[in-house]
Amino acid sequence: MKKYNVIVVGGGHAGIEAASASAKMGCSVLLLSPDIDSIGKLSCNPAVGGVAKGILVKEVDALGGLMGKITDQAAIGYRTLNKSKGKAVWATRAQVDMFSYPQLAKKYLEENKNIDIIQAKAEKIIKKGKKVLGVKTNLGQDFFSGCVVIAAGTFLKSTIHIGLNSFSGGRISESSSDKLFDSIKSLGFKTKHFKTGTCARLDKRTIDFSKMRKQPPEDDVSPFSFFNEKINKNRASCFITYTNKKTHRIIKNNLKSSPLYTGKIRSQGVRYCPSLEDKIIKFSQKDKHQIFIEPEGLDSFEIYPNGISTSLPLEVQIKFIHSIAGLEKAKMFRPGYGIEHGLIDARQLFPTLESEKYSGLFFAGQVNGTTGYEEAAAQGLIAGINAALAQGGKKPFILKRNQAYIGVLIDDLTKKGTDEPYRMFTSRCEFRLSLRESNADLRLGLLGYRLGLLKKQDYQLIENKGKQIKRIKNKLKKRKSKKRANKKTLFDLLREPQVTFFELNKEIKEDAIPFEVQSEIEIDAKYAGFLRREKAWLKELKNLDKIKLPKIDYYQINSLSKEVREKLSKFRPESLGEAFRISGITPAAILTIYNFIKRKQKK
Repeated sequence: MKKYNVIVVGGGHAGIEAASASAKMGCSVLLLSPDIDSIGKLSCNPAVGGVAKGILVKEVDALGGLMGKITDQAAIGYRTLNKSKGKAVWATRAQVDMFSYPQLAKKYLEENKNIDIIQAKAEKIIKKGKKVLGVKTNLGQDFFSGCVVIAAGTFLKSTIHIGLNSFSGGRISESSSDKLFDSIKSLGFKTKHFKTGTCARLDKRTIDFSKMRKQPPEDDVSPFSFFNEKINKNRASCFITYTNKKTHRIIKNNLKSSPLYTGKIRSQGVRYCPSLEDKIIKFSQKDKHQIFIEPEGLDSFEIYPNGISTSLPLEVQIKFIHSIAGLEKAKMFRPGYGIEHGLIDARQLFPTLESEKYSGLFFAGQVNGTTGYEEAAAQGLIAGINAALAQGGKKPFILKRNQAYIGVLIDDLTKKGTDEPYRMFTSRCEFRLSLRESNADLRLGLLGYRLGLLKKQDYQLIENKGKQIKRIKNKLKKRKSKKRANKKTLFDLLREPQVTFFELNKEIKEDAIPFEVQSEIEIDAKYAGFLRREKAWLKELKNLDKIKLPKIDYYQINSLSKEVREKLSKFRPESLGEAFRISGITPAAILTIYNFIKRKQKK
């Protein structure tokens, strides 16, 4: 039997990035998947990116990962979010073809000669003492390796709920990995279950789009991958509709058949992406909730109604869907469902995502308590990199919080843990103006190149961009405007809100400056003060344990989120440092509390 350097269990977004990274770094890799046709499958919505999540995709790309490249090839429309705000916080989101995305992902893996893909289900982790040796499969095969990456997604001892009916499964019509979960538990890991879910899929031909607001894709957007020059020309529009009082009444009248409200589902669900029944009960003051009608592919009649995730019975789903404008005659291809899936407490992992208990055993993706394709891909990349480095006896690769959103994600998981499905937000990052989508390549490209994940020609593109930014910035700093009476440099003028780079370029006369270069220079100028403040905040973070917290009624601080108020009131931390180590407490919340204390001290 062939021995591999790395075995990756699972072919979701975490598994894809882990396998690709290890293989690019020269390791022999075995990817095990219960169904190799499901590699890269988009289990939930047909989109990649968004606020904070888009930064993760860009960072994965800058380090040599695959998600950005696959997204650009499968994209059927892009939008830039936060465009009403400054360029520093713009966010990219792409609608993707759910059917071509997995095909492209699988092709990337198949084309790498260092990767073997085998259809089998890992059932047991083989170990000797505190060292992992490989895995045993449901087909009776033993595969041996130096490292194993568990990237099993929602498949660990999972239960699907549709109304009061429930059955084992990691995705509808796909079986759960119960024996693997039992094997992980038997090794002494702390485990639990979280709840997530998805919505029904509808037949496009039975939807009345004239009753909805059209949201066409945008043209003036950049690709997700820094190494792609153009976006995919294939386009499809989304549409927007809303639930209404009738929808809400139907759901309220059927809570007796909801597994969520009868206690059948006991696991913690996603706070910021709740099921429709949860939204209607928890936000009872709202008369309507927005629904994005998203195409699942250019050649598919399947539609994803984003915003109506549910685990209600099939007949109730049909009834409430028919109460929504434009969906009165909609036919259902697949029902929505809730799913409870197993995971480990990620505080049992090093920041490399390697287990503290067993050397060579890594965990990545939803098995660590996250939700979302992008969070999974980021973890898979880091696990794959570190598995490869471990095989070569090299120093581990760890990103810090001030280097990347990936660093924030993994630091939160491995130090704070999470008591609910973790989703990346900009508020979780204390350096969100420094860590932008637009500069992910400049921040991380050299690291990706040194790891062997980026080709020389790809890194040269990043290097040239950096040199161009530096050269033009210096030019702006040295030259004064001939068209203005004041003696400010052009760079100082660029700090002013109403002044654009385009206007100043007429004075320096540079030809064909790429948009991304212009944007970076403009951001550096206009956000200079804020960026200095972030550097000062980095020093303050080291002193948080010294700042003691008096008795505070956190519910009186209106600017804190409900989650933050709940957790601070429950745990009653004695210092800001202790508060910051609580799962879900964001840097923005810490700063708010710090300012609140200072104001009280002045009174």
